[in-house]
Amino acid sequence: MNADPRGVLTGSHFLDGDHAAAEGALAAGANFSAGYPITPSTEVVERLAGRFPFTGGTFIQMEDELAASIAIQGAVWGGSKALTVTSGPGFSLMMEHLGYGIMTETPFVLVDVQRGGPSTGLPTMPAQADMMQARWGSHGDYEIIALAPSSPQECFDLMIRAFNLSEKYRTPVLLMMDECVGHMLERVVIPSPDKIQIEPRRYTKKGPGEQYWPYSLEECNDGDLVPPLTKVGEGHFPHITGLTHDERGYPAMNAKSQAVLLGRLVDKIRKNADDIITIEEDGTDNADVVVVSYGITARVCQPAIAKARAEGRKVGFLRLVTVWPFPEKRIRELAGRVSAFVVPEMNLGQIVREVERCSQGRPKVRGVTHAGGAVHDPEEIYNAIREVMG
Repeated sequence: MNADPRGVLTGSHFLDGDHAAAEGALAAGANFSAGYPITPSTEVVERLAGRFPFTGGTFIQMEDELAASIAIQGAVWGGSKALTVTSGPGFSLMMEHLGYGIMTETPFVLVDVQRGGPSTGLPTMPAQADMMQARWGSHGDYEIIALAPSSPQECFDLMIRAFNLSEKYRTPVLLMMDECVGHMLERVVIPSPDKIQIEPRRYTKKGPGEQYWPYSLEECNDGDLVPPLTKVGEGHFPHITGLTHDERGYPAMNAKSQAVLLGRLVDKIRKNADDIITIEEDGTDNADVVVVSYGITARVCQPAIAKARAEGRKVGFLRLVTVWPFPEKRIRELAGRVSAFVVPEMNLGQIVREVERCSQGRPKVRGVTHAGGAVHDPEEIYNAIREVMG
């Protein structure tokens, strides 16, 4: 095992996605995690629990997912970089505290290794049916950032990006894995720490005794709508609440304050969508049909695309690395010139509805749904491509 003096791995390793995600968190500088065991995500925190003693971090097993999802937020306000990890039913339990993190602008990463549901469902088998819950699972209006890795290497890489985005925009970020990616073993290359770009936490420049308001725009960078943080107890004692609040963090229970606060929380994501969104494209320039997918399904659809192309069909591919915010601008551009979208996903129709919305009724949109428990047969996707092409 190659490691630098801080205990961070370097070099080439044979890791599953769960372990790669743990190493990505360490490389990003995470030093606190609270969690509760749940298949198929437990290996992430097991790895962290074994590695934190060498990197100076702390893992606490909590009594349940509710406790885990709020413990990490207390740690963040104390100065830690924190994450929690869950799946299925645990993700549902964490929704209240996801909303709390959005409202209080607490940066952390929440990893959901998706499995078949609803309820206890298929604990050891894959699905991608939490994608709409990721967007709308908590109550109220808000924007969210969610990334979807398709390989163990991306579990490492996107974990770092998730932490960077959470720090840059002072918001929770979701890493939406799935059981297949979490448990598949592949080569993962971990660069040396000096080659990894880390977004530093932005702290207030106001010293002890100076007036610090946790939601004041006074110290924002270039109007980015993201106020700086402080470490609670080190000279400042801010009031943090999930209630609608003013710049001081004090409750402000009226429609005007609600409009101002939610407007800023939404705009700091929407106005920076081009910076946040990452997609991967292949063969879309002259495509008649574009296959849109994410996670493990983006890999499963490759044989179907290759087979269709071998027959002379013009089939493009668009992979959603960032699922939320949804890349609606690019989908709309493609919708103006392709004849159809094919959207395979391991659920009964979630992201396909976003593609339909952005297409505005112009091209055909064909979902290839799967209830989970196993990945698609690529032949199903190939048949859908043939069907929409006539």
